[in-house]
Amino acid sequence: MHRSGTVEGVSEHRPPRRLALIILVLVAAAGCLGLGYWQWVRFEAVGGTYQNLGYALQWPAFAFFCVYAYRRFVRLEAEEREAESTGGRRPSEPDEPTEIPEDLLPTRPRTLAEAREQEAADPDAQQINEYNEYLAQLARRSDRSAQ
Repeated sequence: MHRSGTVEGVSEHRPPRRLALIILVLVAAAGCLGLGYWQWVRFEAVGGTYQNLGYALQWPAFAFFCVYAYRRFVRLEAEEREAESTGGRRPSEPDEPTEIPEDLLPTRPRTLAEAREQEAADPDAQQINEYNEYLAQLARRSDRSAQ
């Protein structure tokens, strides 16, 4: 007899129940195939266009993707369970960490001190700052004379 609140008697190798996910995949795939058939019928109709034919060929690919994504999900889950039980690493895991190339990401915002350091070294930035200061002085003079 098993005590309440323990995990005795629970099979570790029993796949988790995923009935709702299976139903979702089947409904999605059937819906995609139905839409593909509907587009095929529209293509064969008098007013059908090649756009309908394109969609008629595209919807079954979406249905295939639904099934493929579910199978991949199940395999990755099983792979993870196996890796946890053996203590090894997953076969789908890369050997070394992947890195994003630095020029792909936008630059990070700089602090005010970093911006000032960079501007101090850049002669063009110094010229622009001097010109902006000159324009600010002109604006202040204009405001005083208008009063």
